[in-house]
Amino acid sequence: MGDAQGGSPQGASPTAAGAQDEAPEKASPDPAGAQHETPEETPPNPGGAQGEAPEEASPDAAGAHGEVPERAASAAGVVGGGGLLVVGDVVTDVVALHSAPVAPGTDTAADIALRPGGSGANTASWAAHLGADTRLLTRLGYDSSEWHTAELVRAGVRPHAQVDPTHPTAVVIAMVDATGERSMLTNRGAGGQISPADWDDAFLDGVALLHLSGYTFFTGPGLALARLAMERATAAGIAISVDPASTGPLREFGVERFLDESAPAGLIIPNRDEALVLTGVGDPERAAELLSERYGTAVVKLGSQGALSASGGRIVAAAEGVRVHALDTTGAGDAFAAGYLTARLNGEGEAAALRAGCQAGAECVALVGGRPRYGLEVHRLYPIHAD
Repeated sequence: MGDAQGGSPQGASPTAAGAQDEAPEKASPDPAGAQHETPEETPPNPGGAQGEAPEEASPDAAGAHGEVPERAASAAGVVGGGGLLVVGDVVTDVVALHSAPVAPGTDTAADIALRPGGSGANTASWAAHLGADTRLLTRLGYDSSEWHTAELVRAGVRPHAQVDPTHPTAVVIAMVDATGERSMLTNRGAGGQISPADWDDAFLDGVALLHLSGYTFFTGPGLALARLAMERATAAGIAISVDPASTGPLREFGVERFLDESAPAGLIIPNRDEALVLTGVGDPERAAELLSERYGTAVVKLGSQGALSASGGRIVAAAEGVRVHALDTTGAGDAFAAGYLTARLNGEGEAAALRAGCQAGAECVALVGGRPRYGLEVHRLYPIHAD
């Protein structure tokens, strides 16, 4: 789902809602164990250009609004031009919108929708929607691989996706309350089986940035893949960013272990809670500073309060949240990461990239599910053709 990434809406605060468009065409069946590749002629979606971000950004700790200093840009290693390779999950999201608290032991009325999701897939889809040349390395299940592949291709993503013949695609049941906040039940399915066997060095051709979902680190095979991908990217001079994913798995995996394993990254993009867990401090600004001393650059998502960025141990930019009615926070952090990274790949400075991230996060929370608008009515079930 929007990755099972909890947290408040990224860069959004209440006001008006959005709608979604048409259902996907039914994709042709694909044999178990086959790899999905996007057709060469499929370009990133040109119709999903991001709306104009607000002109104003809230002051950073030093009182500055301007562009991030050059040293911060080089610390992150993200330069204009080149493609984006995302490594992460694809998930079938079952989203239940309920206005009353869930009543244990009995029924609770809810509007239920089916959506394509997953932290990595959401980020890739939003980045392609915003115009980035985006590829996704993932693992799909035997039950719904063609639907998920079709959805990625429609978003403009080039999927590198093996189909697992023995595991279904990951599933998340998200219970969303009247405030847009979520509680989740998760089965990682095929996503938990991704490994170095899924890797090909050719995936880095034309890539300027490798982005890793933290969920990749949380299984043995996935961790081995993350190590391999970062090693190959580093050798090729490709910048690396990481999203820590979720506080619960982070604690189970081990904070110091995660910091050590993700050390090759030059940029980390946690939400407020993840930043505090990773640093052990109680203040997001200080957490950003500490994380930037480790990684070079740290961008902390502050929900409705916007976002801030630190480089080399100090705050260098900040942006205010974008006012929007928060219908469903699923995938908001993934959309923020996509907006931020796409802006950096387009050569934008740090303050502008933060604003782009907040704008993408705000667009996401106005929809049901964690992907860009597809035009379905908000409460309508998503049609799915199972393999």
